[in-house]
Amino acid sequence: MTLEIKKDFNYVPWVVGLSIAINLIVVALLFLPEIGSETSFDITLLPLLNAVFNSFTFVFLLAALFMIIRKNITWHKRFIFAAFTTTALFLVSYLTYHSMSESTSFGGEGLVAGIYYFILITHIVLAALIVPLALLTLFRGLAMKVDKHRRIARWTMPIWLYVSFTGVVVYLMISPYY
Repeated sequence: MTLEIKKDFNYVPWVVGLSIAINLIVVALLFLPEIGSETSFDITLLPLLNAVFNSFTFVFLLAALFMIIRKNITWHKRFIFAAFTTTALFLVSYLTYHSMSESTSFGGEGLVAGIYYFILITHIVLAALIVPLALLTLFRGLAMKVDKHRRIARWTMPIWLYVSFTGVVVYLMISPYY
């Protein structure tokens, strides 16, 4: 079974709606007070889980890139779906953690702090941008709009790789301060 959508399906409202909703939810967490937790579950494990999901996303994207270079569309799609799955799991875990916990401050100083904040800021900006890019690229691929898919995928793939890789780097740099 292959998942495809009709070429004439108007997916743009879905891309716009999902992009706005996902980014608004993430931004809202910056301004809402933490919910708190009455559970014995240690939510400090969630940032590690986020890094694991980002690692898997990075590997799946590299595998998808390798497969499309080899013109293996079936496996390319499978790895892209895997990357979307781990990204969705990341998002759930990220939203859960940030709704239940205060932000963690980076404790490094000097050059290390400058590097951390550069990586963090570029990661955040590009993470917001990757939502509509990835969705648009996915829908164009599923609609078999190959030329349009390729044009946008040339931007989407490196940005998504950067976002997933820097998500792990940010975690590794801030993890001593949890």
